[in-house]
Amino acid sequence: MMNLTRPSHSILLILFFMLAINSTSALTKYNVLNFGAKPNGKTDSTKAFLMAWKAACASADSTIIYVPKGRYLLGSMAFQGGCKSPQIIFRIDGTLVAPQDYRVLGKSTDWLSFQGVNGVSILGGALDAKGPSLWACKASHSNCPSGATTLSFTNSKNIRIRSLLSLNSQMFHIVINGCENVNVQGVRIIAAGNSPNTDGIHVQLSKNVNIIKCSIKTGDDCISIGPGTKNLWIEQITCGPGYGISIGSLAKDLKEEGVQNVTSWARPSTGFVQGVRFMDSLMRNVQNPIVIDQNYCPHNLNCPNQVSGIKIKDIIYEGIRGTSSTEVAIKFDCSPKNPCTGIRLQNVNLSYLNKPAQSSCSNVRGKALNLVRPESCI
Repeated sequence: MMNLTRPSHSILLILFFMLAINSTSALTKYNVLNFGAKPNGKTDSTKAFLMAWKAACASADSTIIYVPKGRYLLGSMAFQGGCKSPQIIFRIDGTLVAPQDYRVLGKSTDWLSFQGVNGVSILGGALDAKGPSLWACKASHSNCPSGATTLSFTNSKNIRIRSLLSLNSQMFHIVINGCENVNVQGVRIIAAGNSPNTDGIHVQLSKNVNIIKCSIKTGDDCISIGPGTKNLWIEQITCGPGYGISIGSLAKDLKEEGVQNVTSWARPSTGFVQGVRFMDSLMRNVQNPIVIDQNYCPHNLNCPNQVSGIKIKDIIYEGIRGTSSTEVAIKFDCSPKNPCTGIRLQNVNLSYLNKPAQSSCSNVRGKALNLVRPESCI
């Protein structure tokens, strides 16, 4: 759980967002039922939703697309930008459901995608992607499609996602890619602990992103941070089951800022991770609560056996407390070519089965301040 002091600009963003929500009565309203959507969970409402978007997008006014209570069957949809409307709010009181046959969505990259939009908000509602049947297919090692991301924003600005439930995504739940000024708040994400590649929120090539007061239960990273991420603020996140909050990528040229559990596949690179702070986090029976692993290789299969070129520096762990499920609670496995530098541990208190835990260090430089348990190996 992250419990940080929010910077003032975030407060202003949230206050502005609240004002926008309170003024929805002045917006031009488009009810999806008026475009032919059926709230019975059986009739395909894809065309109706796209028609509602087209109407709102073409309006010169601020608009709201309203989804009343009920269940709406939807196929893959792309909401394109270039809108005249300066603000489009999706107000969802119902549940959007994917087709029962996982192959319908599985062949698509995304279920619900927004591309090149500005000033779009999603408020409330639930997204049920019906992922378990695809997970079962993958577990049987059959010939299965990759699966679709439930909700994605690409090359977009001024995005708000609030009080949304994402349930059983086939792949990633929410992806923020190439975006600017994004606020995700009060989102709940639920998938089985053994569901494959169901990252909760993935951020890459984006800046000025706030993720606040979210609950994430999934089978992969709760929050994953990919290349080109700048000015990312994560606060008050409840994570588990899941792999924590990870910085890393299998791609080249990492240039990232984010929070917790730094992982990257070792290979030559000119990228870096720097200026990251992990503050006031509570761990409950977590494997390796604090870890930097520059020799990471998924499942130890087909590993490139190359030295990581990623430069990691100025990373602060402060106020990290709780319990580890592994004897090694602090693990820094850094590159011999580019050792981790400026690593700081401060007020860290982690135990293992009610007894002292251990630290493990390789190619790391830094310092420990105040109480640090287990004893620092830096």
